[in-house]
Amino acid sequence: MATIAELKKDLYIDTQLMGKPLKFSTTWGIFSPRDIDSGTDLLLRYLEITESEIALDIGCGYGPIGLAIAANAPKGQVHMVDKDFVAVDYANKNAAQNHLNHAKAYLSNGLSHVPKDIQFTTVVSNIPAKVGKEMLSILLHDIHAQMAPNGQLVVVTINGLRDYMKRNFKEVFGNYEKVKQGKDYTISRCIKE
Repeated sequence: MATIAELKKDLYIDTQLMGKPLKFSTTWGIFSPRDIDSGTDLLLRYLEITESEIALDIGCGYGPIGLAIAANAPKGQVHMVDKDFVAVDYANKNAAQNHLNHAKAYLSNGLSHVPKDIQFTTVVSNIPAKVGKEMLSILLHDIHAQMAPNGQLVVVTINGLRDYMKRNFKEVFGNYEKVKQGKDYTISRCIKE
């Protein structure tokens, strides 16, 4: 059994995401601290971005999605938000250790603290199963308001939320595409037309 002192030490993940080598420091209490979760991995395998993406990662955790985008969008900028201050601290630490100074994380409940003058070309999220329909509704409307024309929203959810996402994407954005469905997770995408 590990001692409390050992448990308090950072955990480390050395991986490749979207073809780029990345290192992450994590800690207990953050989502999936030991390795990149399978939903995030699936999302990143099917996410298409440009090198000048203006991206937003909602519920960024320690930063695997946002920093994978930043590593592949050297001319862009990546905003990462989370409502957990520990996650934000680790996402910023991981941006620094991977030399991705065009990515930054900050506290925000959804888009509540995201600067209103930014128009995102890509918004991503590994949406928790327990997000709640009220919060999801707020998120989708706020994302739509801050998305550039032809911008994309790409999310990964458990398969049980697939039809719910389809209905809500169609209601707010007017379109829905199932990008990929795996054993446990579905990648859903919509475009701001």
